[in-house]
Formats: sequence, C-alpha cells, structure tokens
Amino acid sequence: MFDSLSSRLDGIAKRLRGKGRLTEADVDEVIREIRTALLEADVNVQVVRSVTNRIREHAIGATKSKALDPGQQVIKAVHDELIRILGGEALRIGYAAKPPTVVLMAGLQGSGKTTNSAKLASWFKSQGHQPLLVGADLQRPAAVEQLRTLGAQIDVPVWSQPTNPVQVAADGLEEARRLGRDVLIVDTAGRLSIDTELMQQVREISEAISPDYTFLVIDAMTGQDAVQTASAFHETLAIDGVIMSKLDGDARGGAALSVKEVIGRPIAFASTGERIDAFEQFHPDRMAGRILGMGDMLTLIEQAEQAFEKEQAEEAAARLMGGQFTFDDFLEQMQALKKMGPLSGVLGMMPGMPKELKNAEIGDDDLKPVEAIIYSMTREERARPEIINGSRRARIATGSGTSVAEVNRLVKQFSEMQKMMKKMGGGGMPGGRKARRAAKGAKGNPFAGGGMPDMGDLESMLGGGQFPDSNPFGDLGKR
Repeated sequence: MFDSLSSRLDGIAKRLRGKGRLTEADVDEVIREIRTALLEADVNVQVVRSVTNRIREHAIGATKSKALDPGQQVIKAVHDELIRILGGEALRIGYAAKPPTVVLMAGLQGSGKTTNSAKLASWFKSQGHQPLLVGADLQRPAAVEQLRTLGAQIDVPVWSQPTNPVQVAADGLEEARRLGRDVLIVDTAGRLSIDTELMQQVREISEAISPDYTFLVIDAMTGQDAVQTASAFHETLAIDGVIMSKLDGDARGGAALSVKEVIGRPIAFASTGERIDAFEQFHPDRMAGRILGMGDMLTLIEQAEQAFEKEQAEEAAARLMGGQFTFDDFLEQMQALKKMGPLSGVLGMMPGMPKELKNAEIGDDDLKPVEAIIYSMTREERARPEIINGSRRARIATGSGTSVAEVNRLVKQFSEMQKMMKKMGGGGMPGGRKARRAAKGAKGNPFAGGGMPDMGDLESMLGGGQFPDSNPFGDLGKR
C-alpha cells in the first residue's frame, strides 16, 4: 500500500545523505517534495500541512547544528512524524475486572466488519482468552451465517437470535456470562453510507452493552471517505480505536496516515490479508520503519515464532549450520514459512532488502514447483542429494511435471547452500562459530544467531549472481 510513498521518501533520503550542511533553501525544497509525496498518498490536506510544518521546524534546527548530520536529522524528523500521525504507541488492550471484556464492532457495509470480528476473536484466543462472537447484524442477508462459518474455523462459538439487534447484543452479554467467556465481540449492521437509522441503532446497542472498547472497521482502500466516516462514527460512539482492513491492498494509504490526526484515536489492529491469521496489532513505529525502508524485524520474528515450532527450529538450525540439512528439512521449513503469509510480505520486513524482492509478487504458487520436485524424490534422495544421478533426475522431473534442467538447478542450489552454511557453521565466515552456538539456543527464533549470509551469498543461493527483475525463484517460480 505504501510502496509509492516509500519510494518518494527513499529518493529524498538518498539526496540528503552525506550532505555536510543544509541551507533553508534546501529545507524548503525537501519540504515541498515531502508535501507532494504525502498528497500523492492521499493523506488529508490538513494533516499534510501540520506534518510538513513540524518537519520544517526540526529541519531548520538541524541546519543550525554543527554536531549532527543535518540530512540524518531530517530523515529522523520524517520518521518521528510518521510514527506520530500513525498513532504514536500501540494501543494497549486492558481487560475488565469483572469479565467479559466487551468489544463493539462498528463500520459501514463492505468494510470487512464481520470478517474482522472473527479475526479479532482469533487474536484474543491466541492471547489465552475465551471469546464469544455475537451476530447482531440482522439486516444483511446471511451475515450471521457468515459469522458462524468463520467462528467454526477458529473454534469460537457464535450467539444470535432472530429478534432485534439491541436485544441480541444484550442477550449475548448474558450468554457470555453464563458460559464463562471472558471476551465478548459484537458484530453490528452497517449501511452503504452514514444515515440516521444506522447511527441510532449502533448507539442503542452501545448503551445496552456498555462496551469496554468500540472499534471502527475502516476499509483502507476508500481513501479520504474513510476519514469522514471515522469522524461521523466518533461523534456518535466515541471510538476507542480503528481496525484498518485491506492494508495489504494497492491503494495509496492516505486513510491510515490521516485517521489518528483527524479523530485523535489510534489504529488498533490491521488486517493484512484474507486469511483469518492475517491480522496483527498495529505498531506505528514498525509501520513507519517499513514505509522508510528500514524493515520490521520485530514483527517478522513474532510471526516466525508462531509459525516455527521451537524444538524443530532449534534442531533444523543446528543441522543447517552443521551441513546436515536435508531436503526434508528444507520442505518442512518452507511449509512453515508459508504460514507467515506471502513471501513478498516477509521479504518486505527485512531491512536492506532490494526493491526487486520487496516489490516481487511471490505467493504460495511460486513454491509449488519446488515442493513437487522434492515430493518426487525418494526418502534416500532427500536425505542424500549427492546420489541423485542422471536417471534419477529424469524420473524426478517426470514425477513432478518439471524439466530435468529445473531439477538440476534445484539440486545444485541446495548443494551450494549446504556448503555455504557448513562453512558458516565451522567458522569459515564471519560469525560462523557464534552462529553455530546460537543455533543451539535460538529459543525458537529462526532469525537468531547472527550467521545470516550477506546479500551476495543470498544471491548465489537463489541462483545466478544477481536478483531477477521480479521473481527470486527464477524459472521455477515462473512456472
């Protein structure tokens, strides 16, 4: 979503780096470019004005400082302002002293309210809580049925009845108390646009259940309309936070960068894909880092800890550094990696990753040819790739629906990776022995250890000495 803004800000940062001193004329030029970048990203005009004024104050101060690199100071000012307009700090979720903690979900029709109610329930469940979903959207056909289907996927019960929305919400609260559920999430009806009837109904539901949190679900693709919607709902309900849906889309992202400054309430959660688990607590500092190309290793590590089993990750890391990594290990790690979401999203969180990879559209389908080749191998061939001779490669290619050349390429790249990792683990590369020791105590974190190859080694692993324009898996990924 923020690719365009990120590219513009990256260009500004490159021009500022290394400048010994900035004049006020330089500052004015930078501010004009930042203003243009924000407006192109569909950020609210008033927000753009406030942000650029504050950045200008910091930048003018930097021109007068002889001790600090003024270019870095301006970049820091942009980073700080991005954090500020995205919300400052992540919203801390507290829980009611007398359960259940009640959450009211509001928003327009089509914003993703029902889906995000289920995603939020799944998130609470991952935090060790027992949520109950209440289907109070009796207006949209099959809304309750949709909620029941989603609830079944995450093993969370759903309560509803064909009376009226206010009664359903009130009875749902009693049901949560009866069942001993400590979190109640109420999905309400929406409209295609703001109207009196919608606001009256959601106000009555709020009065009936006295929610601890009222979250407004906003479609990030709707641009400035989303900000106007947030303002209208906030006047009626006193919103506690925003859930931004479709943050993985290709819109310009102005809503996400405007809503906190306009209504004074933070983005609490972000929906980053269609899957139930594509949902995360929103961290303004991490998002600002992503926008400025600094990566987001904390989120990456959190996702990895959920996807990789602790003991399996430690054993695999030890085998990898010892040069004993097999195709079975590789297949297991690849499947765990897929649980973290689209590979392009994972790569985008890594600091210093080339644009070619960040912008690559890499999904599960790109890994299928690799999986097919490995599945076509015998157990002995997976454990000892060196025995895969010409006739075996022909059989594997036939069984996987690929070509012998593709099988050759995968086996060769895997062999090179084994050699490189063995060299790292044995101390032949910087951080080798440390990496080996760290692998044994990685505590489930596959990124721990400090033994990551540099970009040149990674390029060699992916086959060819330089990154392709779009797909790091080369011909295999294009199939």
